[in-house]
Amino acid sequence: MTTYGDIPARRLLAALLGLVLLAACGADRDRDRDVRDDGAAGIRAQGRAGDPATGAVEKYLDEVWPADAPGTVVAARGGTAVTCSGRGPADPGTGARAGCGTVYDIASMTKQFTAAAIVKLQTEGKLRVTDPLSRHLGGVPADKRGITLHHLLTHTAGLPESLGDDYDPLSRAELVSGALAVPLRSPPGERYAYSNTGYSLLAAVVEEASGTGYETYLAGHLFRPAGMTATGYVLPDWDRDRIAVEYDRKGRPQGRPTDHPWADDGPYWNLRGNGGMLSTARDMLRWHRALLGDRVLPEKARKLLFKRYVPEGGGAGSFYGYGWSLLDLGGAPVATHDGGNDWSSGRVARFLDDGTLVFWISNAATRAGAWDLPALDRELTTGIAERVRDAA
Repeated sequence: MTTYGDIPARRLLAALLGLVLLAACGADRDRDRDVRDDGAAGIRAQGRAGDPATGAVEKYLDEVWPADAPGTVVAARGGTAVTCSGRGPADPGTGARAGCGTVYDIASMTKQFTAAAIVKLQTEGKLRVTDPLSRHLGGVPADKRGITLHHLLTHTAGLPESLGDDYDPLSRAELVSGALAVPLRSPPGERYAYSNTGYSLLAAVVEEASGTGYETYLAGHLFRPAGMTATGYVLPDWDRDRIAVEYDRKGRPQGRPTDHPWADDGPYWNLRGNGGMLSTARDMLRWHRALLGDRVLPEKARKLLFKRYVPEGGGAGSFYGYGWSLLDLGGAPVATHDGGNDWSSGRVARFLDDGTLVFWISNAATRAGAWDLPALDRELTTGIAERVRDAA
């Protein structure tokens, strides 16, 4: 996972106190406004009429985003979209263009939903983050009885990053038994070590505590209250043509995420709960709006997501919360997470002082000899945020 803790602060960004006040005054009014469904062009035209940030962001993207790189970008101030811009083809093979409703694999950004589900279940009285894992899953051996849900949420359980390839046909029972059998890398709670396996165990805990499937719980208790209609594994009624085809570094198509080995109810368990969620820029904006208020989680519960529990290590200068990486950029507190694989790449960043959102996603991470979006991550994300905040 890429973090921003080692990024030298850019001139990000002036007049923070004024922006905080502006966001506080406008958040409730703007929260229920939605991205128009008439495509990116309508959103951009609407923004340019009254918001100088729209033109500034689009001009910046024209300069920085590689001309033939496919993807979508959404930027918002509080609950209001500044712009939502499709760039390049969602499927170069057919010429289908990317847009705000294009469906992408958001990869490890899935972790924020798993973490929110655990916190939601705590508000419902069905678990506590201080619970030992053994309270929810059976067969926990002695060396792992000290693992709590908090340890899993903060990557401090001592578990390995993964048990194999994302698309290995691993059942829930096999994931759990494998995770419980593998030697710990460190005693629970001792140090941070990023673990996809830990978040898959959390997905299993969601199922045990809720009495329903992982995706079913997220759909009913997170996505539906947030107004999200195009986020999930298999429950959304996907129009296949809306799902972006992924491309490798040589420009060769790798199919849609749903073309890879999946179980009938979603990805196998090396991926479930830690990655593989499909979503759109439009829905990620709706999720951001939901986190600005009490629609999904009350304030006390939301704060648990964004508390700086543990340093991410390696001199990063960033911390891990529950499903989010937390740091300061130019004096502003930011919650962020990246996601990607060899074929896709993306970033979500939420500025916690004024509600600025930046989300970008591509179905082609790199193109040999041409461009590399992960390498542009820092410049791209902070540059967009800078223009949204400076124009306020």
